[in-house]
Amino acid sequence: MSVEKLQQYREQMRTELDKVVDFWQKYSHDTQYGGFFTCIGKDGKIYDELKYVWLQGRQVWMYCRLYRTMERFNKPEILEAAKSGGAFLQRFARIPNSGSPWKCAFCLTRDGKALKVQRTIFSECFYVMAMDELARVTGDKDMQAEAAQMMDQLVHWVRVDPSGLGKPQLSGDTPVCSMAVPMMLLCLVQQLTEARSGEEVDKYREVGGWCVKQILQHIQRGGTAILESVSSEGKELPGCEGRLQNPGHALEAGWFLLQYGLENGDQELQRTAVDKFMEIPFLTGWDKEHGGLLYFLDVDGYCPTQLEWSMKLWWPHCEALIAYLMAYSHTKEPVLLERFTQVYDYTFSHFSDAENGEWFGYLTQQGKVTLDFKGGPFKGFFHVPRCLYMCEKILDSILNKQES
Repeated sequence: MSVEKLQQYREQMRTELDKVVDFWQKYSHDTQYGGFFTCIGKDGKIYDELKYVWLQGRQVWMYCRLYRTMERFNKPEILEAAKSGGAFLQRFARIPNSGSPWKCAFCLTRDGKALKVQRTIFSECFYVMAMDELARVTGDKDMQAEAAQMMDQLVHWVRVDPSGLGKPQLSGDTPVCSMAVPMMLLCLVQQLTEARSGEEVDKYREVGGWCVKQILQHIQRGGTAILESVSSEGKELPGCEGRLQNPGHALEAGWFLLQYGLENGDQELQRTAVDKFMEIPFLTGWDKEHGGLLYFLDVDGYCPTQLEWSMKLWWPHCEALIAYLMAYSHTKEPVLLERFTQVYDYTFSHFSDAENGEWFGYLTQQGKVTLDFKGGPFKGFFHVPRCLYMCEKILDSILNKQES
């Protein structure tokens, strides 16, 4: 591919990232109570004032990462917004009467009252990401220590005793390993060890290795499928749950594993990340009739029970763009750049809103916008800007190498 084409991709990523950041700066900041609105209509109007802890943490992390690593976003207003979000989280996210001092709410009222809690680890995971990244830009050692303490609790819940999550073990409930859990912990290991050394890195090396082993168990059917859930022994589960595939999740796991393999010099893991966690879900998940990645699939060809299985969502396409561009940058295999181009062409022609800015998140199988809001209970300032940010950085690296 020509240098001019790669430069075109980079310019598109840069322009789009600027528009996305501008959209969230304009419409999402709650100047009265702190934190961020995330239920935002297509034109920026707030349609619900509830605040979701996942999305609060993600937005703090994203603002801090942009502020810390991209000169054009090193602006006081971005840092102040991140601090506001961090302060809101520290004050309200944790639920003191939950039975654990570390359990976080899932959803808060505008002024910070706990409204809903999930019996999972994900609110806490994004709390860790937010606090650690904010500590990096502010130099707040206590905040960094709090992130590490929360991480210790997460590892305990996942690997030792999950009772603090409030989820009872029911008689008919078979223990299940969801790929989301080790994926998220691996993401946190990379966050907490990035550009650090000594005891901090050593502490998480074993956790990272455990996460990788858990994720690799999801390679099933003799290496021909990535299944979303497996048994605690790493075997295929019966029924719909056991047959479920989530192409976007597998692609995201792919670039997590590729990063880990590169950081640790593990060439076999790098190859597995590309061949199994990128190529398999792409080849099975790409809609050959209408284009785009299907949301869910059944490995045996049955109709998935998730009602939205045939929709095209924003975030799997974001993960595919990151995965294939990262893989190409390290292997220089032309087919991986072809995959990136295929996803790029679909994504920018279907999700991006040229009129109002930001991206739509939910399309029909045929590619028509079916939900036109820009933010909701699960879509916030994260997947789109993280994708654009990472792709711009990777393209910078590729082009710099070609020019040198």
